[in-house]
Amino acid sequence: MSALRRATFALVALTMLGGCSLKKMAVKTVADSLAEGSSGYTTDEDPDLIREALPFGLKTLEGLSATLPTHRPLLRSLASGFTSYAVGFLVPEIRPMEEIDLDRAREQRVRARKMLIRARDYALRSLEVGYPGFKTAIYSDPKATVERVKVEDIADLYWAAASWGSAISLGKDQMDLVAEVPLVDALIRRAFALDDAWEQGSLHEFLIVFESRGESSGGSYARAREHFERAMALS
Repeated sequence: MSALRRATFALVALTMLGGCSLKKMAVKTVADSLAEGSSGYTTDEDPDLIREALPFGLKTLEGLSATLPTHRPLLRSLASGFTSYAVGFLVPEIRPMEEIDLDRAREQRVRARKMLIRARDYALRSLEVGYPGFKTAIYSDPKATVERVKVEDIADLYWAAASWGSAISLGKDQMDLVAEVPLVDALIRRAFALDDAWEQGSLHEFLIVFESRGESSGGSYARAREHFERAMALS
């Protein structure tokens, strides 16, 4: 049975079930199916269709997450979905808006930043489920905290770093946010140490940008070039 058919069947069942345990089982079936099927957004060739569909899909997943707060595939889908929507559709509109309406551009920037923080929180929640205490410990001792994460959870590290780093880039006037760059660094370095070839060089692509922030900010143009070469080899 396809993911869509399983989800449809379970949604129908939700309207018929009165028992709490059975209802939760049906919700989990929907969550599994929708989380499994969320990759369809990345393969569709119509960006306008994706843009229109993503908000509904994300709100559906959020509703399910309220019932299944520790469902890691669901949390991961929310982290990747909100990050992708913000970076893919909201952020590219900011600069053109600045040439026409600065107030509207500022609102768009704030909206995108809030969405990225939302994505980060979902990724951290997933890591918290797998590694209790993670959400608190990452702030006090990021390097030691990320060492606990295993290779099967690279996606959580990546989406936490990607969303957090993107939020920081949109909030350079927010000093408390900028001060969290070392946490992003710890997350992405751990993912890199576990498997630098993950997702055909996605970690290297991230690090090209991350290292390009310059020597004075802790980056390295030389390392950025190395990551570029490795990303090209893996793509």
